Amino acid sequence: MTNATIGDGAEIHPNVTLGDPDGSMPTIERGATIRRGTVVYGDVTIGEGFTTGHDALVREDTVIGDDVLVGTRAVIDGGSTVGDEVSIQTGAYLPTNTTVGDRVFVGPGAVLTNDDYPLREEVELEGPTLEDDATVGANATVLPGVTIGERAFVAAGAVVTEDVPADTLAVGSPAEHQPLPERLQGGNTVR
Repeated sequence: MTNATIGDGAEIHPNVTLGDPDGSMPTIERGATIRRGTVVYGDVTIGEGFTTGHDALVREDTVIGDDVLVGTRAVIDGGSTVGDEVSIQTGAYLPTNTTVGDRVFVGPGAVLTNDDYPLREEVELEGPTLEDDATVGANATVLPGVTIGERAFVAAGAVVTEDVPADTLAVGSPAEHQPLPERLQGGNTVR
């Protein structure tokens, strides 16, 4: 941890692992709170106000914006990009090559995927894209290469197999598109 670049006011709890065995270290801006058991690989860049729950994992070559929460046992695999004011809740999984915009909410236990045919076909991994103000509910699944449009809302437990247009509700398995109810319209407000 001694060689990591950590900004002022950071609170790094005991038993946190920062960096890789090869000596590469993350850059973490000011105001971070990183809780016990969390692992942040080297070559990771994290903005101001970053907060984790316990046992979170951020893999190599990932860029994370300002004011991001990564919940307990949430995983962000390498080569991913996360915008500002994002909330990734407990147990969520974001695979390699995922792109997350600003003010996005990823609910507890949500699973994003990047491989259509694991171990059956050699394919290039293609993570999902969650555009600004998108919401993915608890235990929802988003398949590889799918884009969740701006201000779209994926209901809890939905299985999203195709792109969800902006300002649309995705419900069910497989998810069907419905008009976004008025009470869910507009962007996310991070509290």
